[in-house]
Amino acid sequence: MYDRFIRSLTTMQVVLFDTPERDSLYPFTEIRPVAGIRTGILTIRERWEYLLQQPVSVLTESYLAALYPAVTGADLLYIDARLMPTEQLIAAIQSLKPNQALLHKQQLLAVRRNEVLSFGFTVHELSGVEEKQFPFDIQLLRFPFEISLWNEQFIKDDFKMITAGKSSQPISSTNQVIAPENVFIEEGAVVECAVINASAGPVYIGKNSLVMEGSLIRGPFAMLEKTVVKMGSKIYGATTAGKQCTIGGEIKNVVFFDYSNKAHDGYMGDAVIGEWCNIGAGTSCSNIKNTAGEVKVWNQRQRQWITAGMKCGVLMGDFTRTAINTSLNTGTVTGICSNLIKHGFLPKYIRDFTWNTSTEERYVLEKALKDIGNWMQLKQQQLSEELSSVITDLYSKQS
Repeated sequence: MYDRFIRSLTTMQVVLFDTPERDSLYPFTEIRPVAGIRTGILTIRERWEYLLQQPVSVLTESYLAALYPAVTGADLLYIDARLMPTEQLIAAIQSLKPNQALLHKQQLLAVRRNEVLSFGFTVHELSGVEEKQFPFDIQLLRFPFEISLWNEQFIKDDFKMITAGKSSQPISSTNQVIAPENVFIEEGAVVECAVINASAGPVYIGKNSLVMEGSLIRGPFAMLEKTVVKMGSKIYGATTAGKQCTIGGEIKNVVFFDYSNKAHDGYMGDAVIGEWCNIGAGTSCSNIKNTAGEVKVWNQRQRQWITAGMKCGVLMGDFTRTAINTSLNTGTVTGICSNLIKHGFLPKYIRDFTWNTSTEERYVLEKALKDIGNWMQLKQQQLSEELSSVITDLYSKQS
């Protein structure tokens, strides 16, 4: 995607903005802006900061202001947060002068203004804007299943960028490695007695992480800081494990956001797991229908089922947990702060704050916040007042 490192050419403040279409990325935009979504090794925001070599702000809905303060200042370069960067795109964006906007057909990609804009703005509402067309193809993250669908390319691009000019830690001789030139181990990571095949894609092992003995890993694969891969794990198909995750069992083409666990046996494929989720022992997730037909998933913005392709596993919102031996249907979508308990297959759409999927009982807010705090303490983290306020606000709106 990007063959060379691109540095900022201006002193403009860069702002990744959300649009009302952010709801189509539910459940992963409930407690974060689009820029906070992890794709490949990096979040969208981190990727732009790497490429531009400068801090990046976000513009999102007002209820998230406690976590993401409003933008201030002048000479602001607004970029659609769903937009995946390419060299051609970055060059076109950086060439924008004040009051110029970059569009792809009718789709606004970026605009440079000397004013603070509000969530939901459109280019047609802005006075004195000169529109420039971007003639090349673009890639917009529109639906949550695309996070795992495109993860192979994201890992490959991020790996090339963040390891450029750096040296990997030595690979222990206890490991069996194919294509070791595509394996990068950060400082403090421990990898012993594992089988790693990086011939099909790179393997990135983050700082102070641990790959336990007997693990089988086939790239592309990325695990971030302080993440643990349990003994005997089988991981393949472009998988990402965010910061301080614990993963194990059979995992294929899954993106785990930070602090989530799938520590035990059970299959999971073509899935996206939000932050602070816990997958109970023996939980398995179907990713293809017995008919081999198209998988449909719930789209919160359209309020209807849409096609996600031939393979799609669970799309699990933040702070959601499954009981042991849970069976997740093909294309299941779960909201945030839910407790998945049921004999047999679960429903394919589970609302936010569901306490019991069998009875459809709602989580009591005080208990939900207490349980979130308990899980955070297990990883030496604390529930902040700001995050608690956002969760409370979401709960109140859905009462």
